[in-house]
Amino acid sequence: MQPNPAITLEKRFCAHNYSPLEVVIVQGEGVWAIGDDGRRYLDMMSAYSAVSHGHAHPRIRAAAMAQIDKVSVVSRAFYSEPLGNFLQTLCRISGFDSALPMNSGAEAVETAIKAARRWGYRVKGIAANQAKIVVADNNFHGRTSTIVGFSSEPAYKADFGPFCNGFSEARFGDIESFRAAITADTCAVLIEPIQGEAGIRLPPAGFLRELRQLCDETNTLLILDEIQSGLGRTGKWFAFEHEGIRPDALILGKALGGGIMPVSAFVADHPIMDLFDAGSHGSTFGGNPLAAAIGLEALKVLEDEGLIDNSAQLGRYLVERLTALGSPAIREIRGRGLWVGVELDRDARPICEALLAEGVLTKETHENVLRIAPPLSISREELDWGLERIERVFKQLV
Repeated sequence: MQPNPAITLEKRFCAHNYSPLEVVIVQGEGVWAIGDDGRRYLDMMSAYSAVSHGHAHPRIRAAAMAQIDKVSVVSRAFYSEPLGNFLQTLCRISGFDSALPMNSGAEAVETAIKAARRWGYRVKGIAANQAKIVVADNNFHGRTSTIVGFSSEPAYKADFGPFCNGFSEARFGDIESFRAAITADTCAVLIEPIQGEAGIRLPPAGFLRELRQLCDETNTLLILDEIQSGLGRTGKWFAFEHEGIRPDALILGKALGGGIMPVSAFVADHPIMDLFDAGSHGSTFGGNPLAAAIGLEALKVLEDEGLIDNSAQLGRYLVERLTALGSPAIREIRGRGLWVGVELDRDARPICEALLAEGVLTKETHENVLRIAPPLSISREELDWGLERIERVFKQLV
């Protein structure tokens, strides 16, 4: 077999900081990705939830093209027409007063860190340069040098130090560990309500309610990173809604870009957001007209097309079907909505490769967890198509 020229060129000229499966995707249509050989693959990964609406959603694509025909980038040195409409809709849906638009999820996390520290100094009264943020073990919030500095994953940190101070770690899901970690100098707790890269790990029921109460008692901000879990992925707009709480601030991204471009946001009420003044933070591309037009339509599609209810209903069905496999290779199935991790007793990479051969795109996380996260637009028939092939692969393991 002749080597694939696209793969050859990428391996030659691109940094080897990923380990992709051996397939070249040239087109996407809804829940389907098309390879360079014309084969159709069911996308059950959704680019880590960035393609929640499906590939090339016609409404989002039309909104993008219409804005491109007007103006794409002006920077926030000037006002632009789409941005206010986008952020008004985002604030209405999230229930917060204000939003600061960025591009990548990591940028929005860095924005949250700045906001938390400034709040700590100017509102809580923490001494200069002493503010601390408590994070969870096995967290994943991005890959900037600040963020990997408080990761507990050695592979993310090796030979990238020295790292930024000001972070302490508590055990995910253990309220007493967080209680012990919070001090008078703690300005915020930053946590994922469901840990994605750690293997779709859910905390015990009631943990987020206890954490909300603890933050209230200690005058500490509760900031939730819902870059992956937010915008319908778990069967509700936001994962925190499953516990009936409200954080002090929210970090969003991935699906906010409608599967077209990176769009993220830090969302909070005025007492936090108004601590940013002119020149204190910014991004050349953050909140550009094209991103705003895409983000607005991405939110409208989630509202109009019932994708969040679809995630809730088909998510339950997905777990039922996976549980019914009864495979001895499966240790645990966990998740919410159309976001499921299948923990295995072995390396998940060969299973991803076997599924690729069957026409299903998935990817492993933490070596032994199979991640299943199709677009929220998937139909039951399409999901059944994928599940039949997953069942076939697991039967071959016996």
